[in-house]
Amino acid sequence: MSQHKSLQGSSGIVVKRNVLKRFERVELLKKRGQWKEGDRVQGLRKTKPDV
Repeated sequence: MSQHKSLQGSSGIVVKRNVLKRFERVELLKKRGQWKEGDRVQGLRKTKPDV
């Protein structure tokens, strides 16, 4: 799948994504201490990406 030209720069993606994939959200929640092993992966709470 190709990427739109406005998102590409000379060194890859330039624009920061504001939507995380599920595995990224789980990692972020683990880091914050809001998710532990055994919790459901579906219906995760909303998260904002770290800056």
